[in-house]
Amino acid sequence: MTQTGDLKVITFYDFASKKESKKAWNLNCWKTRYSLNYKGLPYKTTWLEYPDVEPILKAAGIAPTSTKPDGSPLYTLPAIVDPNTDAAIAESFVIAEYLDKTYPDKPTLIPAGTKALQKSFISASWVNIFPVLKFTCLDITKNILNSQSQGHFREARKNDVFAGVTIEDAYPRGEDAKEEWAKVKAGLGTIANWMNKEDSFVMGDRISLADFAVGGFLQMARKMWGDDSQEWKDISSWDGGRWIRLLENLEKYTSVV
Repeated sequence: MTQTGDLKVITFYDFASKKESKKAWNLNCWKTRYSLNYKGLPYKTTWLEYPDVEPILKAAGIAPTSTKPDGSPLYTLPAIVDPNTDAAIAESFVIAEYLDKTYPDKPTLIPAGTKALQKSFISASWVNIFPVLKFTCLDITKNILNSQSQGHFREARKNDVFAGVTIEDAYPRGEDAKEEWAKVKAGLGTIANWMNKEDSFVMGDRISLADFAVGGFLQMARKMWGDDSQEWKDISSWDGGRWIRLLENLEKYTSVV
């Protein structure tokens, strides 16, 4: 537990983008950005290109979160370094648990007794929105990433998402695009049906990390396609406007610093 009266600034690592309007686009990093803002903790963002993630996290003493198909360590974002405790950690759920334990006088991200439920909701939500990756990977590469990150991102997604298929070949077109987009709508519909229609958040009227997971996906979609795109208009209208209302309810926690 750390006293929060005079805190040093936490360093938060997020992925860079080539346009100011696209800054803070990554759905996983949004879970941590929302968490830091919700808790009201002082932080600064360090923007990283994909090839720089591993060396910079290694230098900061942050451990890998997984392994690559070849067995080598995998370093991922989000990640934070907290000078108040000298903690250096990655992965959004692990970060949320750390923030709750270290700063218990701030709003709670994972309410007591809900860890398994929060994890299950986040995992199941990802399964339901996974079809969107066929659309997003190519659009992220073209519209968001700087040139020094594009090759790394293409190769990583070919191997860890599309089983050797390039992001160009995976991108849906024609009737296939209609079918895949219908899967995205159905996936969000499934998530919506897990909640009561009158509830603002996953836990009713209480914000939790689960909301930041869904909010992160919505932030990515909006940043990538833009308010005037048909894709965002579709998502905004689905499920009785639930998703645009969720973003509105989380708006106060969207600062990018």
